[in-house]
Amino acid sequence: MYSVRMLLPLLLPFLHLSAAASSLSGDLSSLLLLRAAVSGRTLFWNTISPTPCNWTGVSCHNNRVTALRLPAASLSGDIPANTLTNLTNLHTLSLRLNHLSGPFPIDLTKLTSLRNVFLQGNHFSGNLPSTLYLMESLVRFSVSRNDFSGGINGVFDGLSRLRTLYLDDNEFSGEIPELKLPNLEQFNVSFNRFNGSVPKSLEEMPENAFLGNVLCGKPLSLACGKDGKIVPPAIAGIDLPSEEGEKKKGLSGGAIAGIVVGCVLGLLFLVCVMCVLCRKKGGSKARAVDVGVIKGQENDASGEKPMVEGVEIGGSGAGNGGNGFSVAAAAMNAGNGRGDSGGSVGKKLVFFGKAPKVFDLEDLLRASAEVLGKGTFGTAYKAVLEMGSEVAVKRLKDVVISENEFREKIEKVGAMDHENLVPLRAYYYSREEKLLVYDYMPMGSLSALLHGNKGSSRTPLNWEMRSGIALGAACGIEYLHSQGPTASHGNIKSSNILLTKSYDARVSDFGLSQLVGPPSSPTRVAGYRAPEVTDQHKVSQKADVYSFGVLLLELLTGKAPTHALLNEEGVDLPRWVQSVVREEWSSEVFDLELLRYQSVEEEMVQLLQLAVDCSAQFPDNRPSMSEVARRIEELRRSTVRGDQDPSDRIKETI
Repeated sequence: MYSVRMLLPLLLPFLHLSAAASSLSGDLSSLLLLRAAVSGRTLFWNTISPTPCNWTGVSCHNNRVTALRLPAASLSGDIPANTLTNLTNLHTLSLRLNHLSGPFPIDLTKLTSLRNVFLQGNHFSGNLPSTLYLMESLVRFSVSRNDFSGGINGVFDGLSRLRTLYLDDNEFSGEIPELKLPNLEQFNVSFNRFNGSVPKSLEEMPENAFLGNVLCGKPLSLACGKDGKIVPPAIAGIDLPSEEGEKKKGLSGGAIAGIVVGCVLGLLFLVCVMCVLCRKKGGSKARAVDVGVIKGQENDASGEKPMVEGVEIGGSGAGNGGNGFSVAAAAMNAGNGRGDSGGSVGKKLVFFGKAPKVFDLEDLLRASAEVLGKGTFGTAYKAVLEMGSEVAVKRLKDVVISENEFREKIEKVGAMDHENLVPLRAYYYSREEKLLVYDYMPMGSLSALLHGNKGSSRTPLNWEMRSGIALGAACGIEYLHSQGPTASHGNIKSSNILLTKSYDARVSDFGLSQLVGPPSSPTRVAGYRAPEVTDQHKVSQKADVYSFGVLLLELLTGKAPTHALLNEEGVDLPRWVQSVVREEWSSEVFDLELLRYQSVEEEMVQLLQLAVDCSAQFPDNRPSMSEVARRIEELRRSTVRGDQDPSDRIKETI
């Protein structure tokens, strides 16, 4: 007879298997309870399968469910208590962009391994549970765009690992407490019903994290009084009553007399100025320039407001109906007020190629135009010629080379011929002005589409569009690099990727970095610049690859790189993607507009990996643009593999 002690080593493997099967069985029961509670197209799980690890949206490790990702799956209904309690190894839960309702799923506070909770974009309501502090492993927590209410005092106490806390677009109320969260990096409570002052622990957060509330104190512009309430701004020139209720003092007689005298003198001065201007206009021999209302202005992706430097705004609309101003004439009048003079006499537009010259400088002078934006190398305008055709005109600034050198370099730019480049049609050179004439791209820039208006009228950029734009831009840059071992673009960013009506990518601003001086706002391209680049005029091909890698990350995440947009810091995209993946937040790295396309997750992951390869810290670790273009073309042809969870593939490769 064998003793129990002798049989125990033989039985241990079976006991472990039995325990594992029992644990997975508990996970299975929770998932089935969830499916019974909510409905949705994603939850047509194959229950015949012996393991839920093969189900859509379910990830496992060591035979336990560790992640449940069901974004935008049309789920609806409440999640009752005791539904998810068996998922004790769950690290990540993403149920965002569904139609779930009812109170916060109380089971989550019992899952002490949970690191990432994403419930944004649902209809949850009621208060957050006071037991939320039990989730000590919590790193990311987002309940944005729900109907939660009540206060948050004490709710997040003790969550020392929390890095992301998004509570925006709810009905939370009361004061914001001091949050002792030492690792908090991302925070947003905008558009709730909070009041009082911003606590000191949150003063370093951006201003837009607090908008849409009744709050005061840093970083907001409204000051707080001693009682912690908003102090109304003082009205200039009027003494407000004191706390003791003193009456407001009216303006004295001397003050009133001074105001009257000042107004009279100001009016006389204005009349004199108008007379001088009219006399100057009548005696001028220069061409009358139509500089009517500038319309359709919009920010370019450099983040700076469009502007016309040195151009006087006003006047009649003679010659073109008053619907714009003449770009060339306005530019040549800028700064000297003499029009076509000095070095401009006898100058003409110089065209490239054998294309028919359907317009000349005179046509450009008469064309109506509007400002498109101000970029690194100058201001861009859209000009509408009298014949109805449209061109884009770039007025270069800070040209630092001689006329002969300029003509030599611009001839090389004009000779560039590729379907993914914006063609340079002509140029104008004078002592005062240097103008470049391009084909006009009607859909604007990739930056405007990614970060511009996201209202209901906006056409979402789906996967087919984004991958096509990535391929087109890669092919254009590959062509530039093929012109020689030292040939590079030098200023790759999303505002320099322009789009046709069919959303085909066209690379712009190539060859211009060798014509102008250093940019006046060098930080505007900091998020795209490779670590080794110290001189804007000496950008290698591998530095271009780095910039393109950041561009790919921007295309996939929908986030702007550092300093890319005005008044927004942006993020260090390569570093952010790395940190997100390490925190098992992998699926959350993609733009919300992309997550609805679950059938192409494999391609999305491949393109993300390519972007990470391109943005490697060391140039030798980056692929060439030829390899980049080839890999993008291959992934667009590939089919979706279903043998592995996409987030697991990201973690394996990063």
